[in-house]
Amino acid sequence: MKKLIVAAAIAALVSAGSAFAETKKVGVTPGPHAQILEKVKEVAAKKGLELDITEFSDYVVPNQALSDGEIDINSFQHQPYLDNQVKERGLDLVSVAKSVNFPMAGYSKKIKSLAELKDGASVAIPNDPSNGGRALILLADQKLITLKDGVGVKASVADITGNPKNLNIVELDAAQLPRSLDDVDLAAITTNYALAANLNPKKDGLFQESVKAPYVGIIAVRAKDKDAAWVKTFVESYHSPEVAAFIEEKFKGAITPTW
Repeated sequence: MKKLIVAAAIAALVSAGSAFAETKKVGVTPGPHAQILEKVKEVAAKKGLELDITEFSDYVVPNQALSDGEIDINSFQHQPYLDNQVKERGLDLVSVAKSVNFPMAGYSKKIKSLAELKDGASVAIPNDPSNGGRALILLADQKLITLKDGVGVKASVADITGNPKNLNIVELDAAQLPRSLDDVDLAAITTNYALAANLNPKKDGLFQESVKAPYVGIIAVRAKDKDAAWVKTFVESYHSPEVAAFIEEKFKGAITPTW
């Protein structure tokens, strides 16, 4: 009888710890998103959700991989980027929660302030539509350019209506922007790639996005999974005090929790 009771107790523990029969695959970009997910993985495991983290160096791939079922959830992007991908590629993906705030900032190895930016200077921005528009809005906020009225997050180089310093806007892959600092006068770089190059927006940026900018990070899944129990557990794990404390200690304010 005692053996039966022990066996039943063990079976109950196993059942409780395996509320999700499968390990869920999470897509992230290298650097902060991957580091944060390692902490989320620790918290999720205590809740019975096992996570397998896959890193993608190309921004375009994680959403297509999610749509194709190669991964189950991703955390690497903001809402305007997801909206653009859904529209352009016909992906049935949705946001289920906010993640962290990665402010884009302007960096330079050649000038110490915008007052030093010369006529005809070269300025590098991301070449993907949403982050390119984000960079242009950032430049407009600094009065370096003006944009067509109402264009908002969909801004492109073609929407520049004023360029008083005759800046040469160079569009490059987002991951290449930190390396471009040796060749351009100024670059607008997202925080994940900046930190990978030992650049902190608070300390090294000449200027950075307002906290009111519409580019807070999000967590995305296939639309059919948005109400799944494991998704709720994933979000609860991400939005935990343990993960918030990790972010604050690790990134020293360069990246901030949104919950």
